[in-house]
Formats: sequence, structure tokens, C-alpha cells
Amino acid sequence: MQTPDNDSKFVVMWTGFMGWVDERFPATETFEYHMSKYHAPKNFNFWYYFGVLAIFMLFNQILTGIWLTMSYAPTESGAFASVEYIMRDVEYGWLIRYLHSTGASFFFLVVYLHMYRALMYGSYRGPRELLWLIGIAIFIAMMAEGFFGYLLPWGNMSFWAGQVIVSLAGAIPFVGADLMEWVRGDFLMSEATLNRFFALHVIALPLVLVILVFVHVVALHHVGSNNPDGIEIKKNKGPDGIPLDSVPFHPYYTVHDIHATVLFLFVFLAVVFFAPEMGGYFLEKPNFIEADPLATPDLIVPVWYYTPFYSMLRASTFPLFGMTAKFWGMVIMAAAIFMPAFLPWLDKSPVKSMRYKGILSKWALGIFITSFFVLGYLGTLHPTDIRTAIAQVGTMLYFLYFLLMPWYTRVEKTKPEPERVTG
Repeated sequence: MQTPDNDSKFVVMWTGFMGWVDERFPATETFEYHMSKYHAPKNFNFWYYFGVLAIFMLFNQILTGIWLTMSYAPTESGAFASVEYIMRDVEYGWLIRYLHSTGASFFFLVVYLHMYRALMYGSYRGPRELLWLIGIAIFIAMMAEGFFGYLLPWGNMSFWAGQVIVSLAGAIPFVGADLMEWVRGDFLMSEATLNRFFALHVIALPLVLVILVFVHVVALHHVGSNNPDGIEIKKNKGPDGIPLDSVPFHPYYTVHDIHATVLFLFVFLAVVFFAPEMGGYFLEKPNFIEADPLATPDLIVPVWYYTPFYSMLRASTFPLFGMTAKFWGMVIMAAAIFMPAFLPWLDKSPVKSMRYKGILSKWALGIFITSFFVLGYLGTLHPTDIRTAIAQVGTMLYFLYFLLMPWYTRVEKTKPEPERVTG
């Protein structure tokens, strides 16, 4: 047990050390700006955990990915065998692989929930337009990162799903064939494709993601966090200049986030240990078979987090203006991914939060979320005439949420926002 004298000596030593560091790097200033003196709204609720959980999952993916690359061989003849080697012979390799594969699904899950919270509480509205656009850039980078990584196990589903997505480039008029060959690096899916996807997955896109997340956090702390009431806490400050309805992020929210992360880990690790394949939704059965260009899987579908957009792609079944149905499916899928970026300028409501918006906005969000779930489910099934028709309706409802927003947010009756946060 330390004596008071020892405690005092430690404090003096620590203060001297931090003084030495601060003269050369703004460590204390940065900590205070982003943590102890960053004042966040005091009424955060359950939905505000998912931003921190997304950062946690990003680090999980990076760390487990580094360990996987130590034993992975990005060659046509060695990729699948190296994954089997990791699973069977590398000490705890199975755990690292499942932490990574299950982590990808959980990463998308918490990001989807994080984006849903933004839709509910208007976190895309001013002065957070740039913050929202950076978030959309993170989401697009995640989509690309997941796609490039999906091919790496060189399983049969990975191979054929990659072939389907890459072949979309061939639908682009005039340059499609050359573009498809350029993306693959060969005339067919081959080792050249695997190598370039490996490079993009383990180096380029993780670097982009880390930079974008850093910029996202900096932008967030510059404009301040939104809250469930959607009001700006900076409008009500005390004599000391601190918002009255705020608390320091550290220690109040760091402690809460640690609790949430521990609970999240229980769920995450339960899936990792007991259901890493999740019935074929996280790891498909054909992916336990080595890629075979001569054996097409019975049903070619991507991982669950892509299936809503894949369903929109398949919903395009007719040519238009001289372009093929495949081309329009690609356009629709791309538009669906990029459309949320326009939300800050589509929402004309005088209030931000769904708590005070009218019935039209609430119904629109409910229909939008329902259509997204239905499209996701349909994307996992064999297409039939009825399912394609439902997917077409779901796609239409998805886009109407955005296209009609300037109208229904203007005409609906809203409740007055409170002057102070309500807790």
C-alpha cells in the first residue's frame, strides 16, 4: 500500500512527465477538447451507444485482420487452403477467423442502427450536414471493404457472388467490357483479381476508413452532438459558457459506453462461439467449398447486409431507353446507396426529431424501415414473379421516402420543440 508521500511523489512525477509531453505534443489539450471538456447533451439514450460500438468493431476488424494476413495466402491455389489451415492448424486461428467474419456482420449491424438513430432524431440536419456526408462516405467505404474481403476466402459463393457484382460493370454502355476486364485484372476471375482485392481490403480501404472515422469524430466534436429532442444545447449556456443541458463526455459517457461495450461483447461472443455461421446468413454453406468456375451455387446471394440492395438490383427486369435491365438494376442499386446523402436538403421540417414531427414523417420512416427489411429478406431467396413484384414495390417505397420528403415534411403538423432538453 502506498503512503501519502509516495502518492505525492507519483503525482509530481506524472505531472512533470505530462508537462514534458505537452510541450512537444498537445496530449492534455486534445484529451480535454474531445473528452473531459467536451460537453455532450445530458439526455443521450440507448440509440447513442452504436457510434462507439461501431468504432469498437472497426478496431476488432483491423486487429483480427492483421492476424489473419499472417497465415493467409492470396493465391488462386492457396487462398482456400490457407483459410482451412487457419481454421484447423493455427493456434486459436478458428477464433480469430470467426471474430473477423462475425465481426463484419456486427459491424454493419451497429452502423445500420447508428444510421437509424440519425433518421429518427434528425442528426443529418444543419449544422451537421458535413458530418452526415462523412458518415455516408464511411458507409460506402465499408460496403467496398466488405465486398473485397468477401472474395478472399475463395469459396464457391465468394467466387460467384464476386463474379456477379464485377460483371455489373459490363452493363455500362461503350466502356463496360474494358472496365470489367480492368476491375478483374484478367479476362476471368483469377489470381490477379484476388491479389488486387486483397491489397484493397487489407491496406487501402482500412486506411481510408480510419481516416474517415477520425475526421467524423473531429467534425462531431466541432459542431456538437445531436440529442433525442433535436435541439441545440449551445443555445442555453450558463455564465461559465458551458451548455446548461450538458455533461462532460468523460467520465459520464465513457463509463456508460464501457458498460454498453461489455454487454455487447456478451452478445457478440455468444454468436462467435455458438453460431458463427448464423444459419448461413453470416457464412454461407457454399463458401465451405473451394471456388469452382464450373459449379454454380444453387442460389447466388451476397451476405445479409448487402441483400436489400441486391434485391433492388434484381427488381429491375425490363430494358428502358435502349439500356439493358442489368444496367438499370446497377443504377438503382447505386442510387439507393447514395440517396441518403441528400437527406439534409430534402428534409424541410421545422423540427429535427421524430418526437416532434407529424404523423406523415412517422409513417414514412416506418414504411421505409419495413421495406428495407422486406427487401433484405427477399434478397436471400430465389426470385419468382411474385417476389420480384414485391421487391419492385419495396424499391419504389424505399425511394419515395426520400423523393416525397420535401412535401410531407412541409405539409404535416408538428409539435413545438422545447426550449430545453426533456431527458
